[in-house]
Amino acid sequence: MLPYNPRLKQRARDLRTSATDCERLLWSRVRRKQLGGVQFYRQKPLGNYIVDFYAPSARLVVEVDGSQHFAPSQVDHDRRRTEYLERQGLRVLRFTDLEILQTLDVVLDVIFAALAAALKSPLPPFGKGGQEL
Repeated sequence: MLPYNPRLKQRARDLRTSATDCERLLWSRVRRKQLGGVQFYRQKPLGNYIVDFYAPSARLVVEVDGSQHFAPSQVDHDRRRTEYLERQGLRVLRFTDLEILQTLDVVLDVIFAALAAALKSPLPPFGKGGQEL
């Protein structure tokens, strides 16, 4: 387990209850080990940050970026955050809200490929919409 700032626990809980539509949509497809049998957590504190989705067994972070992430100050913050997470040995995948809404199957394919590469073992195949076959 990676260390985290315990002061972030309540904020993470609050974020879970106020998830965006895109976060809810992606969560509906990765929760309960639906994607390759891998456990994901949402709004997980890691260090001094809260990540949108985290698969500890694959050391994979998935971020869903809304329009606010394109503001110059937020771009710099996200870059520093990604660098920190990568220094912890994590891989970070970022998807925009638009990608989640318009190409969810592609997003799931990218996440699945990252899981398979990280775990270096065959994962159960999944069909359209991330459902296991």
